[in-house]
Amino acid sequence: MVYLMLFFSALISATLWPMGSEALLLYDIEQGYSLLWLIAVATVGNTLGAVINYWMGLGGEALLEEKGVINPAKFGKFKVLFDKYGAWTLLMSWMPFVGDLFTFAAGIARYPFVRFLALVFVAKLGRYLVLSWAWLMI
Repeated sequence: MVYLMLFFSALISATLWPMGSEALLLYDIEQGYSLLWLIAVATVGNTLGAVINYWMGLGGEALLEEKGVINPAKFGKFKVLFDKYGAWTLLMSWMPFVGDLFTFAAGIARYPFVRFLALVFVAKLGRYLVLSWAWLMI
């Protein structure tokens, strides 16, 4: 049950819904649960939450154009920029709030999914590894 709660906390916190999973992870570490399993579950959940943002971005482009948020003439420039620098932004997908927007933008830009998944997974895993390490060093 502990791992399931952490999974859903990490998943929801990676979507555009504001929430955090870090406190629960640290609490679970203090309770003596398997560090390897905690990091794995949090990373997978957080990565899947970013995938939800990506899929929302895929479908959100038409809606954003309809609402006037995206100018179709300027969208081509955005896509070129995201194709060029998207990898760097996705490596920052671990950041609160901003990272969620990066993963959403990747969907809008139709960034290659396999690259998206690899970069986001590395970013999320890195965050949980550093956070866990720092907590254990205190």
